[in-house]
Amino acid sequence: MTTLNVGLIGVGRMGRMYGQYLARRVPGVALVAVADRKPGLAESFAGEFGISRWYANHQDLLNDREIEAVAIVTSTNTHKQVVTDAAKSGKAIFCEKPISLTLDDAREMIAAAEAASVFFQMAFQRRFDAGYLAAMRKLAAGAIGEPVMFTSISRDPYPPPLEFCDPKVSGGLIADMGVHDFDVARMYMGEVSRVHAIGGTLAYPEMKSVGDIDNAIVDLVFQNGAVGVVQLSRNAAFGYDIRGEIWGTKGSIQIGYYRQTPILMLTPEGITHDAVPYFMERFENAYLAQIQNFAEHVRKGLPPSITGADAVAALRISLAANRSLRERRPIDVEE
Repeated sequence: MTTLNVGLIGVGRMGRMYGQYLARRVPGVALVAVADRKPGLAESFAGEFGISRWYANHQDLLNDREIEAVAIVTSTNTHKQVVTDAAKSGKAIFCEKPISLTLDDAREMIAAAEAASVFFQMAFQRRFDAGYLAAMRKLAAGAIGEPVMFTSISRDPYPPPLEFCDPKVSGGLIADMGVHDFDVARMYMGEVSRVHAIGGTLAYPEMKSVGDIDNAIVDLVFQNGAVGVVQLSRNAAFGYDIRGEIWGTKGSIQIGYYRQTPILMLTPEGITHDAVPYFMERFENAYLAQIQNFAEHVRKGLPPSITGADAVAALRISLAANRSLRERRPIDVEE
């Protein structure tokens, strides 16, 4: 098979991570160009990784005829424009989550990809994590009987930049962070029928200035009658805390861990160990597997592993949870 020429759009924190993978660790891929609207960022990344072309905007990159596929790692509020432009250019598309800020924008993005007959894969890296995959296999094998309750915990050690927290940019805590939990909830338990969210700005009062919260709890009711809860927090001061549990009629599957390095310190002062620093350390292999999967499926003509419909379903739950928070009542997801 020939080498797949990829362009990267967005070289911020997440984009830089994907860029390093595409440049050095994805077989059959050549990262040939990068773009970022922040002055100097694309040029700096290109110089560091020996990439010959860089652009100040995504449209110039999309006009590069050598590029066959693009990885879009820009802020959520730009996804609609960049994805629809990429579809019109005929490039295969990989897009970071959430798909968009609204269902109408998401539907327009999917329609653009379908109209252009281009490959369109969304990013939900937990689906490629060894622990979450092993739990799926155990569940499918009936190891814990019928699943009746789902718990997911996502806690960041500190908040992202204030401008990112703005719901008009990222979707805010529930839509940007919780969308991962809603996606795996669907993977394990099926579709969500009702949500009830509570939360507040409790640890970082400065978030009130952009209209976001830093802690939330979202109760879930699934279409099959099972129940669940998602806990979200920006202030896990000890480290990155990502865990889950599927409770069944015959047992439980627990996913995740606290300890990053497999050592314990035993001293008269106590028994201690380190903690997972942040998402890049916890999910490094999952992020790499995800972008490798994208490249492999494009090169082999296979269907996307995670579709736009998957992303819309997770977004719909997020929007329902945000509405529940605002209106202080349970919300049917179909609303």
